[in-house]
Amino acid sequence: MQRPVHFEIHAADPERARNFYTSVFGWKIEQWGDIPYWTVVTGDDDERGVNGGLLPRRGPDPAPDAPVHGYVMTISVADIDATIAAIEANGGTEALPKDKMPGVGLLAYYRDTENNIFGVLQPEDR
Repeated sequence: MQRPVHFEIHAADPERARNFYTSVFGWKIEQWGDIPYWTVVTGDDDERGVNGGLLPRRGPDPAPDAPVHGYVMTISVADIDATIAAIEANGGTEALPKDKMPGVGLLAYYRDTENNIFGVLQPEDR
């Protein structure tokens, strides 16, 4: 089986996007060398998950009502309501409201400050 090993967030304003993801999820985002690319570390090496990158968007921003036109990454969170509050306090907007997914948990979709859609999931207690 092949697994995802990297993701990339495209942003009109990489610094604004860096501030958003650092403030909401506590990710470590640092510029990589002298090029316009930032590495995104989402957790410790001994934790399950994937790291990624942040780069300037090439082309126009997605319109606020545009359909999804890329991969949607979903982030596991301990408290979805606290995370939603942090998202909204940092300029994120709701794409699809929180809903219960039987056997999975609570799931909501939001747009970041760059109009990229991402999911947040509070896993169901098992």
